[in-house]
Amino acid sequence: MDLAELEALLTPDGLRLLDGLPPIESADDVTRAVSRLRAAGHSPALVGAVVGQARLRVRARAKFGEFAERMLFTRAGLEQATRLSVAARHAERFRGAGITTVADLGCGIGGDALGFAGLGMRVEAVDADEVTAAIAAYNLAPFGEAVSVGRGRAEEVELTASAPTFGVWLDPARRTAGHSETTRLRAEDYTPPLEWAIALAARVPTGIKLGPGFDRAAIPDGVEAQWVSADGSTIELVLWSGVLARPGVGRAALVTRGDRSWELTSAADAVDEPVRALGAFVHEPGGAVIRARLIGDVARALQAGMLAPGIAYLTGDAALTSPFVSSFRVRETLPADPRALGRALRERGIGILEIKKRGVDVDPASLRKTLKLRGDASATLILTRIDGARTAILADRVAAA
Repeated sequence: MDLAELEALLTPDGLRLLDGLPPIESADDVTRAVSRLRAAGHSPALVGAVVGQARLRVRARAKFGEFAERMLFTRAGLEQATRLSVAARHAERFRGAGITTVADLGCGIGGDALGFAGLGMRVEAVDADEVTAAIAAYNLAPFGEAVSVGRGRAEEVELTASAPTFGVWLDPARRTAGHSETTRLRAEDYTPPLEWAIALAARVPTGIKLGPGFDRAAIPDGVEAQWVSADGSTIELVLWSGVLARPGVGRAALVTRGDRSWELTSAADAVDEPVRALGAFVHEPGGAVIRARLIGDVARALQAGMLAPGIAYLTGDAALTSPFVSSFRVRETLPADPRALGRALRERGIGILEIKKRGVDVDPASLRKTLKLRGDASATLILTRIDGARTAILADRVAAA
């Protein structure tokens, strides 16, 4: 969305037109909506803005639920935005530390600011992009004077950081023109620069949101590094400093499913358990656990060990599971050769197959075609390496804890 489209949208007629549209979920829906709105005499700029927003609102439901129906977005802003349930957890951390005013530097469309304001904190938000800042202001308008939104670069904002109840939230990213794409790949591409952000965190209580694949070697000493998984996807790493960091916690893995959450914490990386022979169960640690390198702690809780060196599968004989893993009851091992494997699966009447793999170069979609499955039975196929050899493990998924 460019500034002209936003200005056309942010009028009473534009917003009324947007709110009156039905959900737009497909290309056919787009075609029908554009044709109808153009036939009614609306300008191309307004039609493009309204239809684009209607599509984004549908996509935004996964992050913002019913609130998405009254919000505005850019494609990049929605992609990078924190889902509301996780933003609420960020806000709880600030409130629990006694923070009453948060500077949200690089606020995007306002996802985290919604969480802060929703818990009663004063929010001073800025974003370097004019369109994004205007959209954040719209999204946060219901909070009135408790929230201010301006356009500016994070590193140019004057912070009233001397107050003990003041904290900073930073969501640095590499933003591209056109509000269509964001990435969090290379430290030198971050805006604001990570060096600046980390220096700020050393003197002001700060939360820095990063991609979960951030280089662990670049994590500074003296912060809490918390990896977060939500509904099966590992979504972020947050570095917490000052009073926002919990004493004695250097590594944390937070797992959420809907409104429920579980967390592992440790002062440092956990020591892995030794490799052991394939047992009655295979456990697949969640992404947050793997990123936080707390696999060893999970293994000990499950009375399990590593299935193979350097591969994030655990195995054991205890009938245990936890929210930090997906667990599978082993049926048998099968030939790893695709044709022989396909014959074995057809003989067992398995036509519904979940394929999981680690430590092997296999394309599950291509393998599925090769297997030529037939039958009504279901199972999970785990492809990995044991003692250096490719191994196929037929298993059944255990109900989540």
